[in-house]
Amino acid sequence: MYNNLVRTRKGKFLINISRFRKIKNIDLILWGVPLSMVFFAGILIASTQRQADYADWHSHWITALIGCSFAFILSQIPLQRIRFLLIPIYGVTVVSLIAVKFFGTTALGAQRWLSIGGFNVQPSEFAKISAVLLLAAVLDRHPVERPVDLIRPLGVISLPWMLVFTQPDLGTSLVFAALLLTMLYWSGMPIEWVLLVVSLVVTAVLVGIYWLSLMFWIPLTGFLAYRSLPWKRLAPLLTMFFQGLIACMTPWLWVNGLKDYQRDRLVLFLDPSKDPLGGGYHLLQSTVGIGSGGLFGTGLLQGQLTKLRFIPEQHTDFIFSALGEETGFLGTSLVIAGFALLMFRLLTVARQARTDFESLVVVGVGTMVMFQVVVNIFMTIGLGPVTGIPLPFMSYGRSALLVNFASIGFCLSVAQRGFQKFKASE
Repeated sequence: MYNNLVRTRKGKFLINISRFRKIKNIDLILWGVPLSMVFFAGILIASTQRQADYADWHSHWITALIGCSFAFILSQIPLQRIRFLLIPIYGVTVVSLIAVKFFGTTALGAQRWLSIGGFNVQPSEFAKISAVLLLAAVLDRHPVERPVDLIRPLGVISLPWMLVFTQPDLGTSLVFAALLLTMLYWSGMPIEWVLLVVSLVVTAVLVGIYWLSLMFWIPLTGFLAYRSLPWKRLAPLLTMFFQGLIACMTPWLWVNGLKDYQRDRLVLFLDPSKDPLGGGYHLLQSTVGIGSGGLFGTGLLQGQLTKLRFIPEQHTDFIFSALGEETGFLGTSLVIAGFALLMFRLLTVARQARTDFESLVVVGVGTMVMFQVVVNIFMTIGLGPVTGIPLPFMSYGRSALLVNFASIGFCLSVAQRGFQKFKASE
């Protein structure tokens, strides 16, 4: 039943266009989109550093070259052959996250990096891909057919999520939640169960917006539990109990679980003008920069707001604002279309994968990339809070870039073998 669910769900997506994507076994999209992003990002990073005392934009290209080497090597290795390494890899990343708490380097109010050989390494980036790999293996071997089956995948995600959240790194911790929900759905878990998990987040939001709405919302979740879960008498009671528990814990977590600047970020995006020189500064300047680009932009290396460094750390989380100023609506649209094309291709690869494990890995990678794309772009155009999530392949950051290319390498491995299976079946 599980395999049928996966095949049915994968079958909802996309027509087969692999024959148009392959030229001499080179996947033009999985290679072309990331490399194009990296190339233009290097120019944009150089633009942000025109008035700076340093110029390390070339490091972005050098890191990408190393990442491409990793991607090529991983593309030649069938994922099934590395399954025995998944638990050790996961264990190493968890240990590294614990090490950050004791020996980590602090910057910008957060302790997220380990200094190794003169380089700052961010273990939370590597934890994302290790979680994808192990979660895919767990869901492949132990599909979620009963509510109790959720214990294993929740255990895989909860440990790195907790360690990352307490660094504190709210943005990256959200990625783990997105990975869990998407991979559970792709593995065949009923959509009603996914909605029940998401409803906990809705409850936490409603507490802060309009708590009286919980009088309607919590019974509604209980009814959904009654309709979709076994144990018809117990399931609604347990669901409403946990909803009430989340409602009671949210105010405490808001005060004690988040730093002052995190609370400001989550609120000020609704009206950044309330604190234009503080928490709302990034959002205001970013939207001004993107808007000033107009239709065609000012031209690469010609953006005046970027040149004068109105947006701090623009080469990392706010690189999209430099893109908007210097390439305009046309350039930003092309980048968004490129990411959409990449996701389109990843879904096709997942659908054509030889095994459920490989399919889940590709979907996990696609979720990891696209969740960061959506949150980062929404952040820079003022539709979301500042979360510190980088734009994949474009934001400056060695650890993130290496992980993104390694992830693409895993997908290339699946695509190559899936394409061979498709050719054999013709």
